[in-house]
Amino acid sequence: MLAGASLAFGQSKALTFTDIAKKAGISFKYNFGDFTYENILESSGSGITVFDFDNDGFMDIYMLNGTWLKGISDEEGRVFENTPNELYRNNGDGTFSEMAHKAGVDDRHWSMAAGAFDYDGDGDQDLYLLNYGPNVFYRNNGDGTFTDIASQIGLEGPARLNGWEKWSVGVALWDIDADGLADLMVGNFLAFDPQYVSPTMPTMMPHPSEYGGQASLLYRQKTDGTFEEITNQAGLYYPESKCMGLTVFDYDMDGDLDLFQGNDHQANFLFRNDGALKFTEVAMAAGVAVNDQGQVTGSMHGTIGDIDNDGLIDLLVTDLKYGALYRNRGNGLFEDITRQSGIADVFQGKGQWGAQFFDFDNDGDLDIFVANGTAEELKLQLPLLLENDGRGHFTNIGPRISPYFTEKRSGRAAAILDYDNDGDLDLMVSHIDLKATPALLQNKGNGNYWLGISLEGKFGPASAIGAIVTIKTADITQVLIHHPANSYLSWNDPRMHVGLGKFDKIDTLEIAWPQGQKETYKDITAGKYIRIIQGSGLK
Repeated sequence: MLAGASLAFGQSKALTFTDIAKKAGISFKYNFGDFTYENILESSGSGITVFDFDNDGFMDIYMLNGTWLKGISDEEGRVFENTPNELYRNNGDGTFSEMAHKAGVDDRHWSMAAGAFDYDGDGDQDLYLLNYGPNVFYRNNGDGTFTDIASQIGLEGPARLNGWEKWSVGVALWDIDADGLADLMVGNFLAFDPQYVSPTMPTMMPHPSEYGGQASLLYRQKTDGTFEEITNQAGLYYPESKCMGLTVFDYDMDGDLDLFQGNDHQANFLFRNDGALKFTEVAMAAGVAVNDQGQVTGSMHGTIGDIDNDGLIDLLVTDLKYGALYRNRGNGLFEDITRQSGIADVFQGKGQWGAQFFDFDNDGDLDIFVANGTAEELKLQLPLLLENDGRGHFTNIGPRISPYFTEKRSGRAAAILDYDNDGDLDLMVSHIDLKATPALLQNKGNGNYWLGISLEGKFGPASAIGAIVTIKTADITQVLIHHPANSYLSWNDPRMHVGLGKFDKIDTLEIAWPQGQKETYKDITAGKYIRIIQGSGLK
């Protein structure tokens, strides 16, 4: 960040984040099936999906819930049996209305995460729900309702993996074979035996390393709209892996999309795309398999962004120790800068789950939000808001921004959205503590300029996943990746967002589409949302 481009470091204290969830009509309360916190399913948390299901220009919020399960939950928890997920429609006036049952998306499984994308190219967002148990695919009917078609198109997933109930935790999507159809990688976690008691710590929930894994699965979409599972032939079949999150981006800048998989107490995976539906696992060689002490940790999701505005996409991996921040060196290798960046000390001991790179103060560099909470016990921790000094060094400023950052919670998912379309990025955070309420943190900004961008590839919005957008304003260049699944159990506002500091105009906006085409637009006025359709120009 160069002089004159934004407020000086530290001046963002004028901003505020105010929790308005209750005021806005969001009455959701999460449950993990009963009143006690005893197993790894109960500790893993609740997801958040942001999408505009009714195409009215305002972002809606889908909240995922746990439920009572026979043989897993305590008998006293039967009051939580058949607890539904909830869908909050944005009314456009600062309030939300809950309508999951009316819309037909009040699923009663134990739900973890959901991905939103236009599967069938009809102009509205469909919803793929990832569960402990059968997955659900809700096709958007275009009239405010959805229909589950998972069994018809082959996306329920296997009933069991590695001998136990399938446990899906997330989905990554991109057009893997450049045929114009969205393909899906479903992240599966571990083989959960609810009766298992650890012989070393019988009074504590067993450690993830004491369970077997479950393979994540790649589904290729066929021309008839159904999906075929091709994990093994693509080189992605790892039956003992314990996936917590999947992130798609072109880490080596060779023109195709690669896949990072955060694993729980195993080395992470980085799958290099070698073309022709073949991938090679290169995490150790690239430097992103373990933390700076060579340890495997409870890794969550890979969060991507250019933290130092050098044009290269860096990778933050939250975990249950102190995280890992990998700086992209530009030659297919990453450098671990966790301690130099300042995040190790503030992350230490808190247990990081959902995290986001986002420019909360619109000053032209990426800051960090992290939801925290101890895993094995229900111990509450402070959430974190870390301000970037423009060179990739971070300082915790949350307590002077908002009271939310002074109250200990047990956070899990964290989604970014601009719910009121004012250009200041808001936060939606889920919690699994006994208070159980989410937070909708409304951002009241500092007057810096911004631009919002909706991208639509020539085969629809899903074909724009992985697009690289380069923004040039005076002497600042920012590089962004279009990828809404950028945090644990979370699906962000699909619109890209760039902070511009004191510049009220973008000189040049360049798009490198995933299929290799490039487009350039010039002299774009700030302070608005724009839509760009590949090959058809700016709308």
